[in-house]
Amino acid sequence: MNRYKKTRWLVVIGAVLVQICLGSIYTWSLFNQPLIDKFGWDQSAIVLTFSITVAMFAFSTIFAGKLQNKIGPKKVAILGGLLLGIGLILSSKATSLIELYIYFGVIGGTGVGTAYVAPLTTCIKWFPDKRGFITGIAVSSFGLGSLIFKSLVLDLILTKGVSQTFLYLGVINLILIVLGAQTLATPPKDYETTGVTEGVESNSKDSTSTQMISTKQFYLLWIVYFFGCISGLLIIGLAQDIGIDLVKLTPRTAASAVTVIALFNAGGRLAWGVVSDKIGRKTSLLIIYLTTSIAMAIMSTITMNTVIFFLSVSMIALSFGGLVTVVPAITADYYGVKNIASNYGVVFQAFGIAAIAGPIIAANFGLNNSFLIAAALSIVSMIITIFIKPPIALSR
Repeated sequence: MNRYKKTRWLVVIGAVLVQICLGSIYTWSLFNQPLIDKFGWDQSAIVLTFSITVAMFAFSTIFAGKLQNKIGPKKVAILGGLLLGIGLILSSKATSLIELYIYFGVIGGTGVGTAYVAPLTTCIKWFPDKRGFITGIAVSSFGLGSLIFKSLVLDLILTKGVSQTFLYLGVINLILIVLGAQTLATPPKDYETTGVTEGVESNSKDSTSTQMISTKQFYLLWIVYFFGCISGLLIIGLAQDIGIDLVKLTPRTAASAVTVIALFNAGGRLAWGVVSDKIGRKTSLLIIYLTTSIAMAIMSTITMNTVIFFLSVSMIALSFGGLVTVVPAITADYYGVKNIASNYGVVFQAFGIAAIAGPIIAANFGLNNSFLIAAALSIVSMIITIFIKPPIALSR
């Protein structure tokens, strides 16, 4: 493994660049008002664009994972970069919501999902000894994308207009993702990929997606991932509204919650990756769900002031960041790294469905009741996690 030390860190550099660019889609909220001002479209109709994007992002990871097994991560990441870039460039020409849904939502979202699995799963293969840590680096880079691109997007909208911003963003993402993809390659056959982090429960046998879904552990893992993502995505998507409606903050102060969440989300992704390598994935998940349930319960039952509000959303963002880091690592622990791209693509559907379920729950039950539901789901996840164990070696 030592003679490949420089190579595997070069892979990480490329992976980080790709993930940062993909994370730029989380600047979407910055486009809402400018699009309203230019076209007069309804806000809820504009926001639907991002929901379509996230849904396509999650859905396309299934096919991207299978494609990666056939043609390798470099080509898949390039394909994703091309699709995202083209989707954004076409969005600059959109004059109707349908066009925006297709260009940004369907094409752009598919591009993100196609490219997303390549850097993440490739890094996992190169670092069997530090899966949590390296997963944390990969997914935290995605989380930081919105912060890194935020100032650029705001400046472009101000100086070039909202449509031209899509054009510039598309060109930048296309070039940088294709550039970062050049370092992505699977380890050679003589590279040791069977090592695991000490103290982490694992099954060293490589399983196919079909074999994976035949185990009860997959369904338990999928459920707890789904429940946990509901909490995190609910807060991420509605943080500013919560601050204004429940805490009575000014729009400007409430907007700062978006930045706070982004920082704690990214920090949680990196920190929990390291922690899960030390104390184990299950213990990490138990702490994550306990923290989430407490924070959600506080938001539901206590009249929040500014301090309680920011503390609660920070706890939830930190935990959510940990969740999206630990689950890919535990998928590799349980089902091996050979087919991690396609396997995690299946598991990741929990994220996509949760992105749709969260807003539906909020719309039908109101904010306070939604927090209480999320707290209950986190407690259920804690209980389920106790019973998750590595699957017995699967038959070939």
